[in-house]
Amino acid sequence: MRKIFWACLRPWVLWPAATGFTTRSDIGPARDANDVSDDRHAPPATKRKKKDEEEEEDEDLNDSNYDEFSGYSGSLFSKDPYDKDDEEADAIYDSVEKRMDEKRKEYRDRRLREDLERYRQERPKIQQQFSDLKRSLSGVTSEEWSTIPEVGDSRNRKQRNARAEKFTPLPDSVLSRNLGGESSSTLDPSSGLASMVPGVATPGMLTPTGDLDLRKIGQARNTLMNVKLSQVSDSVTGQTVVDPKGYLTDLQSMIPTYGGDINDIKKARLLLKSVRETNPNHPPAWIASARLEEVTGKVQMARNLIMRGCEINAQSEDLWLEAARLQPPDTAKAVIAQAARHIPTSVRIWIKAADLETETKAKRRVFRKALEHIPNSVRLWKAAVELENPDDARILLSRAVECCNTSVELWLALARLETYENARKVLNKARENIPTDRQIWTTAAKLEEANGNIHMVEKIVDRSLTSLTANGVEINRDHWFQEAIEAEKSGAVNCCQCIVKAVIGIGVEEEDRKQTWIDDAEFCAKENAFECARAVYAHALQMFPSKKSIWLRAAYFEKNHGTRESLEALLQRAVAHCPKSEILWLMGAKSKWMAGDVPAARGILSLAFQANPNSEDIWLAAVKLESENAEYERARRLLAKARGSAPTPRVMMKSARLEWALERFDEALRLLEEAVEVFPDFPKLWMMKGQIEEQQRRTDDAANTYTQGLKKCPTSIPLWVLSANLEERKGVLTKARSILERGRLRNPKVAVLWLEAIRVELRAGLKEIASTMMARALQECPNAGELWAEAIFMETKPQRKTKSVDALKKCEHDPHVLLAVSKLFWSEHKFSKCRDWFNRTVKIDPDLGDAWAYFYKFELLHGTEQQQQEVLDRCISAEPTHGESWCRVSKSIQNWQFKTPDALRAVVKELSIPT
Repeated sequence: MRKIFWACLRPWVLWPAATGFTTRSDIGPARDANDVSDDRHAPPATKRKKKDEEEEEDEDLNDSNYDEFSGYSGSLFSKDPYDKDDEEADAIYDSVEKRMDEKRKEYRDRRLREDLERYRQERPKIQQQFSDLKRSLSGVTSEEWSTIPEVGDSRNRKQRNARAEKFTPLPDSVLSRNLGGESSSTLDPSSGLASMVPGVATPGMLTPTGDLDLRKIGQARNTLMNVKLSQVSDSVTGQTVVDPKGYLTDLQSMIPTYGGDINDIKKARLLLKSVRETNPNHPPAWIASARLEEVTGKVQMARNLIMRGCEINAQSEDLWLEAARLQPPDTAKAVIAQAARHIPTSVRIWIKAADLETETKAKRRVFRKALEHIPNSVRLWKAAVELENPDDARILLSRAVECCNTSVELWLALARLETYENARKVLNKARENIPTDRQIWTTAAKLEEANGNIHMVEKIVDRSLTSLTANGVEINRDHWFQEAIEAEKSGAVNCCQCIVKAVIGIGVEEEDRKQTWIDDAEFCAKENAFECARAVYAHALQMFPSKKSIWLRAAYFEKNHGTRESLEALLQRAVAHCPKSEILWLMGAKSKWMAGDVPAARGILSLAFQANPNSEDIWLAAVKLESENAEYERARRLLAKARGSAPTPRVMMKSARLEWALERFDEALRLLEEAVEVFPDFPKLWMMKGQIEEQQRRTDDAANTYTQGLKKCPTSIPLWVLSANLEERKGVLTKARSILERGRLRNPKVAVLWLEAIRVELRAGLKEIASTMMARALQECPNAGELWAEAIFMETKPQRKTKSVDALKKCEHDPHVLLAVSKLFWSEHKFSKCRDWFNRTVKIDPDLGDAWAYFYKFELLHGTEQQQQEVLDRCISAEPTHGESWCRVSKSIQNWQFKTPDALRAVVKELSIPT
């Protein structure tokens, strides 16, 4: 019960806003705790003693006797143990107090800020007091500046003209006379001050006597300084690195090069010293100690340490090489010579000795001395040969292959320096000494090819495989392909082809041959080894002559990396083996046509007709060939035959398009009416019919055509757009909106319909409705690059950059977004970034004609002629076919004969500069 009572009582005591209270019946009359007690009417002693005992039992609940943790007079329950319930209760009260303190924290902080602002307003800084005057100084002229008087010295006269302390030096005669033995009576000779005064002679053997020559003292001082400078100087190529004039004042020389903790250095020194003393024959300990001293700037100590290590471990080449590195060049030569005497069989020491020499003659002498001690070192022989002229090198290599007859490099180097006959002998000897190396065989094949013995190349390659297999060498396809690539790069084309032919089938399963060989050809093409790739394709076509995919890959390879003659020769072989492959016939005809040989192209197509009599692609290719060469009647006859033998939607469309291009509108409409009855689900027929009617200004008939077409082809997005644009041009915006809305309902999440609806509102001047519609569109199509590209330029200029960042987050690799960012940089005149982003755009999607058009327009305005031509050539090579502006120009019936350059220039004229 006492705990419950204390728990109920604590809120009154601990609550920060409340104060504990007591009644008069508890403590008697009100009196200050510090008042002197009134004992005039004190009770008797017995009663007082009894009362004190009662008060000891009762607690004093006055505020002055209150403790924050224990309560009044220690605690109401001081005799009870402090258990978990008490601890939990205290934690609860502490959390309550903390919560109340947090509530008042905001008020305290605000009050503190207000007081601080009030204090700063009442006592501003001097800088703030003069801020307005500082601003007014901007209007002061140079003449007014020059008339401002200098600040005078406000100190008093005594402070300004303080008397300098005067010192009167003694003449030399007095000094010399006193040193001569005369004493002064003013100082006690036995005192400590006597030795400090020159005039007082103290007993002792070091007391100077006799005459003093100050000139000699000055000479001695200069001599001593020269000796010290000579000791610390480090001679490099005959010049001292110490500046005698600035030696004493050059504090930079005292700055340590190590920037770490000095305690770490001391610990490292102790550890390394312990290692050296424990195991002095351990070279890495000496090397680590020397490098530690080198890092801390104590080079001389490092040299001493490493030389001590060399004395103890005279057979360690690492120690000697480290010592040579730390020493200056002249001393390093002596050190390395001493090392060569101790370890005459160390190749590294001899190489270091040659490196320290500056003259070629001295280097040769070192290498020859080294080869006397180590005649079987390939590294020394190679280094020595590199210093000789070809004749001396050949003599050295003859000796080298005798001493190192297992070194392939030395044998091959000797063969390259010899004549043809001698080189054959050298390679034969090399094969006898090293029968397991393939490089000797491939070098022999290259040698024969270089000297015109082509028939020997294949024999040598075949013999090499047989010999290596007999000697237990595994034939690795990858290594041999690498040898073939190296042979091609060195100009040995026949050698590389023979190697590919010999090893292409090794280790390949029969069912994996086709894919493996295609991968090999692509790898060779990636390595720019085109002859190797041709050899792979030739072997693959020889094994699989009826595989159309291999012929196509080989044809595309020749188109990209070969000549027109090689491509046409390959295609002739291809159509002979695969006569039913239409694309091979078409590639051959196009190659002839692009070369200007139209009769040859017609001949190929006529042969293609015989092999594929009802092929739509071949019919249309023949029509295009005739129409491009202005043979319109022949093209119409071909189309009439095609409609009779292969009446497909594309044939009907091409027939109507030709009539439309020749401005025979009635014939074109007749063909289209026939076509839509036979092929009602082909949307391009309806679109062409409506466009012809629009061109004839029959808008109602065109609208009716589009409506019928949408009933038959409700999923054709361009048909919905054409219908809405027609209504917009008629001025019926409500119907245009309705058509686009129906199109979106029928084809949800199609960005083109949303984009067209937004542009309808923008063209009508309703930008707010367009912005609202754009927000809805981006919710429905969050990854549509066309919408994001439009949204960037719908924003105000300050907001475009933020919008472009959001667009790139959503559509990082979308060409429309990249094109919009390029245009944004263009509008901000950041031409370098603009060019980079244009390149990125056309690289991601080379088929986007709009990107090429903007890129070309940009280069026309801000690029050089070389850059303009480069963009034009790249666009012609890419042959783009998509893009809003590109299709509007290239598919216009007036431009039906435009080539890629013509279309590019026409689109550029229509584009406007981004703003």
